[in-house]
Amino acid sequence: MITAETPDCLIVTGMPGAGKSTVTRLVAERLSRSARLDGDFISRLIISGLVWALGEPGDEAARQVELCNRNLCTLANNFSEAGFTPVIDWVIPDRRQLDFFVSLLPARQVLFVVLAPGIKACQYRNTLRDPWERFDFDGYEDLDAAMKRELGDVGWWFDTAALTPEETADRIVRQARHRAMVA
Repeated sequence: MITAETPDCLIVTGMPGAGKSTVTRLVAERLSRSARLDGDFISRLIISGLVWALGEPGDEAARQVELCNRNLCTLANNFSEAGFTPVIDWVIPDRRQLDFFVSLLPARQVLFVVLAPGIKACQYRNTLRDPWERFDFDGYEDLDAAMKRELGDVGWWFDTAALTPEETADRIVRQARHRAMVA
């Protein structure tokens, strides 16, 4: 079970529409001391010059993703040192980025959960969002294949297609320390 007495760092990732934002909010609410760190929010702190993660120019997009990753890890370390469990909500598409996170969180046990309800569920869930929250994304097949290839043997791949967000959050809180550790 995730507890405030052992402020691990929980990273919840998955494709757009997998339920990361909803589930991380619910997980954080279930912990006695936690901080939810939203990668999309951190990225949008850039007001002038923002380049989306898959935007152009590609080198600037990559630089801003790295900046966001550094900021997420700095915040996670700060919250953890203060006794809060950091719960990170962010798309981590490959092993290189996960390894970068782990390298910047050396004093933390990193728990890595991939919400994997499947492409159809992600697409459907995206249609249920308020229009301003929808994420127009046509790269599901490529992202799914890349994540499975790069991260398929890491952490806990959690098929949440048949679960409510509440059921998903409850299971993460109960089982992540045993199923989601990054070696």
